[in-house]
Amino acid sequence: MKEWKNREQLLSLLHLHQLDSVFNESLLPHLSLYSFDQGELICSQGERSEYLYVLVEGKIKIYTTSAEGKTLILSFKKPLEVIGDIEYVRGIDFLNTVEAVSPVSMIGVHYRWIKKYASDYPPLLQFLLDIITQKFCIKSNSLSFNLLYPVEVRLASYLLSVSIDDTGSPLSGQQNAVSLKDAANLIGSSYRHLNRVIQQLCEEGLVERSNGFIHVKDREGLRALAGYNIYE
Repeated sequence: MKEWKNREQLLSLLHLHQLDSVFNESLLPHLSLYSFDQGELICSQGERSEYLYVLVEGKIKIYTTSAEGKTLILSFKKPLEVIGDIEYVRGIDFLNTVEAVSPVSMIGVHYRWIKKYASDYPPLLQFLLDIITQKFCIKSNSLSFNLLYPVEVRLASYLLSVSIDDTGSPLSGQQNAVSLKDAANLIGSSYRHLNRVIQQLCEEGLVERSNGFIHVKDREGLRALAGYNIYE
């Protein structure tokens, strides 16, 4: 994570995403702009939550881990998205792990400044309410999809989600390669079952398997298989 001291860029991003009215004048000086590299963790499940982050550029992956160490993907997010909102309201540790799928920019503010200057500021409270209620709807849908959709559809959706950025453009190079083990864990499939599905997709020319990674070959074919991107 890197913190950028460019106030003009921060204010420009606030204006671009129509956030000018969300943060009052007293809170503005305490906002910071942060960047995360592709693959970098923004927060980890169970970690102490201290900052509210607003995603303004890039794409993130949100997943949860059970007590037995099993992981399950919940969703992929593009701007606007907020991290640490539920945790701020409830005063709890991070509920899920959040990872940067592409290079990411976030506007962050420490909870103490929100509590001091905006704990009863209606525009911010309304913004958080809208974001939180949307999250619960999406989480409900994503858990249902993981139960109702076959592995090939979930895999196609996952591959699409991790191989394109927030603008819909393909990621290049190694960023386009997906670990087989990670894919099996995150879509809730056994490694053995996933291998059978990948073999099928390879035979259909949709993906290519190499050294434990999956490379997307036919993006449009995967879109047709996924129907629509169930993880976004």
